[in-house]
Amino acid sequence: MRGEWFSGSVRHRVLAFLIQSAHRLEVTPIVKYTSLSLFADRFYPCLPRLMQVKHTGSWLLQPMRESHLQLFALISIWISSKIHDSRPLSMKSLKSLGDGIINEQHFTTRDFLEAEVVLMQVLNFEIGASNIAFVFLEELLIQFKGIAKVGELVNFEACLDIMDLLYEKEETSVLFSSPCSLAASILVASYVITVPRQKWEFPVLPWVKFATSCNEEDIIEIVGGILKHIFGPSLHV
Repeated sequence: MRGEWFSGSVRHRVLAFLIQSAHRLEVTPIVKYTSLSLFADRFYPCLPRLMQVKHTGSWLLQPMRESHLQLFALISIWISSKIHDSRPLSMKSLKSLGDGIINEQHFTTRDFLEAEVVLMQVLNFEIGASNIAFVFLEELLIQFKGIAKVGELVNFEACLDIMDLLYEKEETSVLFSSPCSLAASILVASYVITVPRQKWEFPVLPWVKFATSCNEEDIIEIVGGILKHIFGPSLHV
């Protein structure tokens, strides 16, 4: 039954848990999306390989339970907060949240500390956070607003909602492996969705191509995929 822990439904529930936890803890967007990068892009894909090893060294990996994945999701937020916040989240606040929303199992402070070590080991202690889509997107939006008035009409929250939606399914979450192209595409998609059509005088697609040096055809393809993911397969783009 090992494979069931890596099904789309389990992944969807755990990522929804991470996003919900980030909102409850009121962390900043950079903390939220760094934690998603650590957990969804790097830690979670390693688990099938680790499950093939008979002795992983931690009871948190064998047997795998959904509650363990939820714990690792919280740990990802904690590590991200340590990276970005001058006053990181406390163990007390993290454990208090875990006690309230992890129903299957109760974790001690020692369990949280062990989970942090395990996650760091799986990531080979490489926790850099500069190469994530959110960082590129934030910088692009600042540049866009600096050169065009219409940039003020691009809804930043809509950009973040798009990133959350793309993490929902594994086939769209793979886009995060090309963070610069994805950031450019999210900006264009948000422009199309949130800027009134009569204000579409700015050549946003050529501009993001120039600003990022990304391939225009790749951006068009990703934008089309984003819009279809949001509005359904019947959308013609």
